[in-house]
Amino acid sequence: MGEDVAPVTSPAPDASRLSPPALTAALRAMEPRPSAMLLHRLVEGRPLEACAAFYGVSVEAFSVLLLRAGVALAREVGLPAREPAGEDEESAWARMLSEALAREDARFPAALVPVVEPCRRLREVGAEVAAGMEAAAREDAASPHRRREDWLRRLAVAALLALTAYLYLSRPEEPPRRPRPPVHTTPDQR
Repeated sequence: MGEDVAPVTSPAPDASRLSPPALTAALRAMEPRPSAMLLHRLVEGRPLEACAAFYGVSVEAFSVLLLRAGVALAREVGLPAREPAGEDEESAWARMLSEALAREDARFPAALVPVVEPCRRLREVGAEVAAGMEAAAREDAASPHRRREDWLRRLAVAALLALTAYLYLSRPEEPPRRPRPPVHTTPDQR
């Protein structure tokens, strides 16, 4: 009964075989800003400089943010990605990720493989992922849940407008203004 039994774990998925629907689902499950950064850079294929300018940060800062988004994507698809150990490693990994996305023969450490592979795959199937994201957005906009939320928002706005009108119309009358006393001027002040 005291036998050591290794826990059963499922193998990590092969990033090169990630389907566009799986990547779409992962992007939709992520936080909005990292997901949008991956969409702009990898799915839409915008240059690094244009993405950095769009977000109002330097190229180096955008590279770090893209690395963090890549780590989040890797974790979302089930790959064993780890955070960089410190700021130096993070900036080095950000540079290596940028190179790996620019050149297929770029070298990078084994710890960065779980981040680079899904990012490259996302770039490869970008058109299908973009179509999947658009379809999901249309489906979300047409869902009964979304329509109910829209009606509840409209109802809340109407209630606030009605309350504002009631409070404005039921305010007490202001007392009449008193006339100002005339200012006496002496002949020297004229």
